[in-house]
Amino acid sequence: MKLCNRLQNLKPSATIVMSSKARELKAQGKDIISLSLGEPDFETPDFIKEAAIQAIKDNYNHYTPVPGFVALREAIAEKFKRDNGLDYSIDQIVVSTGAKQSIYNVMQSLVDEGDEVILPTPYWVSYADIVTLANGKVVEIKTGIEQDFKMTPAQLENAITDKTKVLLYSSPCNPSGSVYSKSELAALVEVIKRYPDLVVISDEIYEHITYEDKITSLASFPEIYNQVVTVNGLSKAFAMTGWRIGYLGANHLIAKGCATLQGQVTSGANAIAQRAAITALKADPSEIQYMVDAFKERRDMVMDIIQDIRGFTVHKPKGAFYIFPDVSDLFGKTLNGVLINNADDLAFYLLEHAHVATVSGVSFGSPNCLRISYAASVENLKEAFKRIKEAINNG
Repeated sequence: MKLCNRLQNLKPSATIVMSSKARELKAQGKDIISLSLGEPDFETPDFIKEAAIQAIKDNYNHYTPVPGFVALREAIAEKFKRDNGLDYSIDQIVVSTGAKQSIYNVMQSLVDEGDEVILPTPYWVSYADIVTLANGKVVEIKTGIEQDFKMTPAQLENAITDKTKVLLYSSPCNPSGSVYSKSELAALVEVIKRYPDLVVISDEIYEHITYEDKITSLASFPEIYNQVVTVNGLSKAFAMTGWRIGYLGANHLIAKGCATLQGQVTSGANAIAQRAAITALKADPSEIQYMVDAFKERRDMVMDIIQDIRGFTVHKPKGAFYIFPDVSDLFGKTLNGVLINNADDLAFYLLEHAHVATVSGVSFGSPNCLRISYAASVENLKEAFKRIKEAINNG
């Protein structure tokens, strides 16, 4: 007996592996501070929880429409218009069990065996495996800290071939926190519009967690509107990771394809969570500004502290809640008797010697880097970075 080849080639999520290792050490009595997971440390706002309680009282207990309740898709359409200047009708919107499933649905609906999918590095850990599950081929566009971890139009042009089917990117980016400006996107649009069969998945799950300007949605450029799938969800901005509600807006063909696929996989998303999501999306974004303000304060504090850590080269993230330092200066060095060959070694060294869980950049397509989440309390962040500094500077 053996598992199928599809699963033989699938790797466990690096973030889940590290968080599991951290839990094991905690169970052994070790004082572990985990900065590995991409999860807000806030609780879901009370007004959203109250909407869920009301939905239970109103007996929303039955199967939901596969693409989502009409009322929720109407709320999403209003949100797209209000926040992003995008016009999507409700039959262009599909609600799924998290934004991850939205991306998976699109990939399964579009990619045939051998089709190429462009991923600018760094990318979220699941992107490459979602491509693999669709029998697609990952084509990486390498970016580094010197270019703020953002692809250039020339890089995109050079990556496109006659086998290219999809470009998938996020802004704000997990793991780098980089945000594409409107002018940077406009320059990319000049390339994209020359390839009308290219579909671009714009992952905007961190949309509201930005510290300077609001993001620009790629689909707001009318010349490529039909080529863009806009993916979003409630996990990050509304601290609703466990509620599992994501959604997409796309042209009618792709939306229908995703709904057809989903109907044979999970069907409609959770009824109670959908009703709560209506309340969340109808709320003014100012309702969650307190979380964004806290993340900004933590980012600024961490940026000050991390400057004093040997071998860490950082850029200032403009969104999300991660620091993504280039740590390649430490490769080949020995810390407390441990040879650091790569970012994997450094991540495990910090877990064992500093009792701080981080994630290697290898699974994000950036092997010179380390992802550190600052979605944690100020007290824990101060202690964690104190430990990291001691383990490296005095190692």
